[in-house]
Amino acid sequence: MDYGIKDSIIAIITTDRSMISTTTVPVFYASTEEEKERVALLVSKVTTGMVHDLENGSYVIVKH
Repeated sequence: MDYGIKDSIIAIITTDRSMISTTTVPVFYASTEEEKERVALLVSKVTTGMVHDLENGSYVIVKH
């Protein structure tokens, strides 16, 4: 079984509207930093994933 990092990414949350997904990973767009944090928290709770700050205005939710 081939299992890579792209198979572990659940979602991307960002304030950057120019960011698009070239795979099947959903991208959630937030209007503010506060909304971005809230959406990341809620998505991670629902999916039991972990939030990681990419330090470029985006969070990624991954399954470890």
